[in-house]
Amino acid sequence: MFIMYMKERKAWILFFIGLQIWLNILLTLDIAFQDVAILYINLVYILTFLLFIWWRYRKETTYYKELEESATFDSLPKGESSFEKKITSIMEELILVNNEELNQLKVEHLEENDRILSWIHEVKTPLTGMKLLIDAVQEQPLQEKLEVEWLRIHLLLDQQLHHTRLPSLEKDFLVESVPLQKLIHKEIIELQAWCMQKGIGFEIELLQKDVLTDQKWLAFILRQLLTNAVKYSDSDKEIHIFSKKDESGHTILTVKDFGSGITKADLPRIFEKSFTGKTGRNTAASTGMGLYLTKKAADKLGIRIIVDSKIDEGSSFSLQFPLKNEMSKITSR
Repeated sequence: MFIMYMKERKAWILFFIGLQIWLNILLTLDIAFQDVAILYINLVYILTFLLFIWWRYRKETTYYKELEESATFDSLPKGESSFEKKITSIMEELILVNNEELNQLKVEHLEENDRILSWIHEVKTPLTGMKLLIDAVQEQPLQEKLEVEWLRIHLLLDQQLHHTRLPSLEKDFLVESVPLQKLIHKEIIELQAWCMQKGIGFEIELLQKDVLTDQKWLAFILRQLLTNAVKYSDSDKEIHIFSKKDESGHTILTVKDFGSGITKADLPRIFEKSFTGKTGRNTAASTGMGLYLTKKAADKLGIRIIVDSKIDEGSSFSLQFPLKNEMSKITSR
């Protein structure tokens, strides 16, 4: 801060140097000052100026240090000089206005979320009616096509629902022992119509049967990974799902497909919002939101996502679940 202060007081220093030069010229040229000790006068003036600078530095920076320490601006320093008091007064007014605007934005955001959630639940009613009508269709090929399209709408609504609820995940967070076999089978059944259309099968091998996490949000994460695996898999391929424990005791659940894969250039950006990449641009159904929401939800649950992919060989997404003591830290945030 001292260097910053000296730069700020550059005008003072230049003024003093100019004054000293002018004084020395007068003392040298004027014969009346021939017997005066010029060096002594210079040393006195320089020492006095340095003491003055140090005194002003200590006095003036005290306020700014207090201001810097009150990072949350809950209690601003009052200041001693009228100038410092004026700064505090202006900042308090700005903070008050800012807080009022922030509270208004929070209210509007909550109202918008409520509207979206209400709309989603209203849309689910006719969607359920559509499902009943599709089940009543007699022509098998037509029924299968309608079921796939219905499923896509259902998945998009589900994605939007969890997108809206994601910011408040901590309030809707229940840690429990989740049976992987049951959860995976449930999600596969949801995608059954799509899988049958593409002739996709599943191979499941779970060495680790249970994980400690939130069941509802883990289901959402798995749903996104399985949806992507089906979407980007070639017809008549298999999707492998397996679990194990790593050397440190973490449970690893992997979803591996044998589809188009992800390019090396796209791999670092797959979790960015609305990023579809080269593979996604070839698929009209890709929105670039699935993996973004997956990463956001996984981070809140303390789940690490590990991705391995090669073009034309497929992709594997592995979920590394936190240990019990790590989960305790997450839930106590």
